[in-house]
Amino acid sequence: MSSAVSGVRVGVVGLGRLGRRHAQNLAFRVPGASLGAACSPVEEELEWARDSLPATRLYRDYASLLADRDVDAVWLVTPSSLHAQQILDALRAGKHVFCEKPLSLDVAECERVIAEAAQYPHLRVTIGFMRRFDPSYRNAFDRIEAGSIGRPFMVRSQTCDQNDPDGFFVRFAPTSGGIFLDCSVHDIDVARWLLGNPRATRVFASGTIALHEGLREFGDVDNGVAICEFEGGRLAMFYASRTMAHGNDTGSEIIGTAGSMTIGRVPRANRVEIADAYGVRSECTPTFFERFEDAFLCEAQAFVSAVKGGAQAGASLADALEATRIGCAMRESLTSGQPVVL
Repeated sequence: MSSAVSGVRVGVVGLGRLGRRHAQNLAFRVPGASLGAACSPVEEELEWARDSLPATRLYRDYASLLADRDVDAVWLVTPSSLHAQQILDALRAGKHVFCEKPLSLDVAECERVIAEAAQYPHLRVTIGFMRRFDPSYRNAFDRIEAGSIGRPFMVRSQTCDQNDPDGFFVRFAPTSGGIFLDCSVHDIDVARWLLGNPRATRVFASGTIALHEGLREFGDVDNGVAICEFEGGRLAMFYASRTMAHGNDTGSEIIGTAGSMTIGRVPRANRVEIADAYGVRSECTPTFFERFEDAFLCEAQAFVSAVKGGAQAGASLADALEATRIGCAMRESLTSGQPVVL
């Protein structure tokens, strides 16, 4: 790889709403990286790339991008069901891999990726749990490591999206894996990270459909809650919603033996407060793009640094396996109405 000369040459696969953000970051905002190629089977997405990105080789199929010798690493922003095989294909082609979460919707597939990835120790593989790179979450983690709240034993965390009356998530439901694997998987990863990576022992989940009846035929809900018990008496409580009226409301609380910390208690878009006839208020971050803009950028910078010889950063394949294992157990509990022992 000629990264010392030209930087890490990345090919982005998938140019939907999140893929476009990643492509722009890699093209314009990540020192040491260059966006060499992009891939999508959708003509409208390729047209966007032609108009919005610097000179980039465009491909309609993934195999063609993997055959490009001028691509050092692939950045996968594709449907969850494709992740596992696409990671393996990239490793076999000699490419480093960044893949959006989850690693897979299936535990056995996660285990298959981990087993084969061990054959390529010279290649970096990172899964996109970007909250680990959010400045506020990072600050909380560092404070916990320093003992600021004693021994952490409980996390309360939520991922709550603004309601989409057009029903995007209903159309997405057949391939999303359900609300816990799609939304709460971030909270699961954060909880394990903040609690010291304990092993999960039992989960219980429940949910309801508040607005989107179309989810019922897929066994999904638009609001879900779950409790996860970990070894050593540690606990996590999760809430996921697709029906918030005010915007994206994502946050976590960590409770320890000598104090607690809260991240994102008030989901402010900025530091502006408005006072008028309706009261005093602040506006909310509309989507997770705005809430985690810095995190997406920082994770890209960390991945490029790792490819260039730095330390592995972010969630490992093993971390991603545990997030999927716990998320699948929550989905099973939601369906059965019974606790699931792991």
